[in-house]
Amino acid sequence: MRLLERMRKEWFMVGIVLAIAGAKLKPSIGVNGGPLKPEITVSYIAVSTIFFNSGLSLKTEELTSALVHIKLHLFIQIFTLAFFPAAIWLFLQLLSVTPINEWLLKGLQTVGCMPPPVSSAVILTKAVGGNEGIIITPLLLLLFLGSSSSVPFTSIFSQLFMTVVVPLIIGQIVRRYIKDWLERKKPPFGAISSSVLLMIIYTTFCDTFSNPNIDLDKFSLVLILFIIFSIQLSFMLLTFIFSTRSNSGFTPADTVAIIFCSTHKSLTLGIPMLKIVFAGHEHLSLISVPLLIYHPVQILLGSVLVPTIKSWMVSRQKGVKLTRPTV
Repeated sequence: MRLLERMRKEWFMVGIVLAIAGAKLKPSIGVNGGPLKPEITVSYIAVSTIFFNSGLSLKTEELTSALVHIKLHLFIQIFTLAFFPAAIWLFLQLLSVTPINEWLLKGLQTVGCMPPPVSSAVILTKAVGGNEGIIITPLLLLLFLGSSSSVPFTSIFSQLFMTVVVPLIIGQIVRRYIKDWLERKKPPFGAISSSVLLMIIYTTFCDTFSNPNIDLDKFSLVLILFIIFSIQLSFMLLTFIFSTRSNSGFTPADTVAIIFCSTHKSLTLGIPMLKIVFAGHEHLSLISVPLLIYHPVQILLGSVLVPTIKSWMVSRQKGVKLTRPTV
């Protein structure tokens, strides 16, 4: 019974496994030109649905109030948009001489380019009692990797605009008119996006398993898993050290936001973007693997660390109150 409850709670993780297994069993259904017509249903409809859903659920009024924490957001943006991808790029220069699959290494670079999720980072931050930080950046992939496909840059940018920006804006406009209804009914935005994302993952791996030339060795996969664990722990420790310096100016609650939001990466935004930027690429699924691994690892590590970080934050806040001069 406890196992069923756990599976129900982690239905998305189970769904990823089933989607990949389903693609392995019958790849012909989800390949380009197949019955699902992913070149239309996924590349345009599914991706647009995810970002329309994001626009519909994005509370602009909360973002406006969050802008008060300029220093906090600036730190998170610099770490996420500059330090993280640059550090991964330098690390990959060392790993390039190893026998690790080159497409998995490229996938690690895409992880570095991803924005943090609105879901797990914010949930874990709130679980501790901290503040929020939200960052979106779709073009770092092109900067570090290029498109690596036959699709021209102009086509990539136009598709990003039509399937990401436009649906997001339309979702925000629609939200203005049905805001009260949304607040009252509270639609399951997260579940909707995750369900659509499973379809994208399924069709991505259908392309892989239908290609006999693609082979993924277990040695590379195990090493990538170990590297991802190491990267997350190292960066969480690094952000903790930076944000708790005596002259940093950050509160304990700010530190919590920095730890989670600077090191977590979005699967919901990442997979659709990879689908656009690497459209038609035969190694797209291999490039996606590190991000698919990073997602459950960040939730696992975050969940394990929440009690420790929460007790640290409470003790620090009490210490601040005790040392505050009385008037």
